[in-house]
Amino acid sequence: MKKILLLGGSAQQTVAIRAAKKLGYFTIVCDYLPDNPGQYIADRFYGASTTDVEAIYEIARKEGVDGILAYASDPAALPAAIVAERLGLPTNPAKSVEILGLKHPWRQFLQKNGFACPKVYTFHPNTPISEIQDHSDHFSFPLVVKPTDSSGSKGVTMLNNWSGLEDAVRRADSFSRNKILLIEEYIQRGFPSIIGGDIFVWNGAIVLYGEMECLRDTLRSPLIPIGKKMPVSLTELQRGRIHNELQRIVTALGVRFGEMNIEILLDKEDKVHFLELGPRAGGNMIPIQLSDIWGIDLVRANVQAAMGETPEFIGTRLKALPGCHMHYVLHSYEAGRFQNIDIDDSIRRFVYREVIYKKEGDTVEVFDGAGKALGILFLHFDTPEEMEHFCKNHNSLINIVLQK
Repeated sequence: MKKILLLGGSAQQTVAIRAAKKLGYFTIVCDYLPDNPGQYIADRFYGASTTDVEAIYEIARKEGVDGILAYASDPAALPAAIVAERLGLPTNPAKSVEILGLKHPWRQFLQKNGFACPKVYTFHPNTPISEIQDHSDHFSFPLVVKPTDSSGSKGVTMLNNWSGLEDAVRRADSFSRNKILLIEEYIQRGFPSIIGGDIFVWNGAIVLYGEMECLRDTLRSPLIPIGKKMPVSLTELQRGRIHNELQRIVTALGVRFGEMNIEILLDKEDKVHFLELGPRAGGNMIPIQLSDIWGIDLVRANVQAAMGETPEFIGTRLKALPGCHMHYVLHSYEAGRFQNIDIDDSIRRFVYREVIYKKEGDTVEVFDGAGKALGILFLHFDTPEEMEHFCKNHNSLINIVLQK
């Protein structure tokens, strides 16, 4: 029986463990968190950190695994690639995975290879505030301060003047492991929304473009994605530019296979700006949503690719199913104890799947990042108008009920 090592056993990662078991693989899960649900599904479990390269290497070597997968995990993507390279297992180049996972070499790569890139300055959290200002004084507001090694908008602050710089640095530092932060110009958008979603690469070519329009709560949490929707109202020219630049960057990085998470902006000249290109499947169950849209199984495809096998949908003609699809991230701006989710009757018929991470009485934290999500709703609408009505009124149509 072939063995697969899966780095991470969180609620969002259990789908990959189950997919591997259905494919007949012996599943080994590593996760340092004692309450991870994946340990109860896997055939074998190790309580090791997914970012500890040497620990992961020893486990993989001892177990004689045939493949390693860091499903929907940024921190574990590089350790997975490093260990797979050492053992001669299927992987993308570890150097490329490292570039994608750290924002400062990522920005350098973009500039060196002729991709659109804002002005940027990297610094240590202890750098004097005056020095940060001096190096970025020629930048145009608004500016963005962020850690270079986190995703999901964790630790990100937007500044319209210098008054909040010190707090922004402190916040970015609190989410940084490598203690390298950056400040960069905010890209003025031509297309109103951020383009997110995933792509799938096979033999160096993108075989699935899953770009979606990001939903954000512009009043309460403008930097944190709370949903993604498809179709996207792009022109054919805009879509073509996005696809061309995605393939160009995949080729430049030498990416061979697998699902990748995208976050893109189009500026006022329709130039493509890569905010992020994650070397792994997207969070918030994006692979599940795209699987629903295309009628395939991307979770299964991720597992097969990591094991060096050809995913089943490769070579088939993909056609999106009719209607409008989206997912919505359940979240609360109040802390407390979870009671239930109240979905307005007017939209109940559009909800076809509910994945709730909390049970009654569980702690609910104020939503300030993807890690504080309470669950995911999957919705299907017949018309764009129905979907837009939900997007404009989601705060009144979905209510998180806390215990009194």
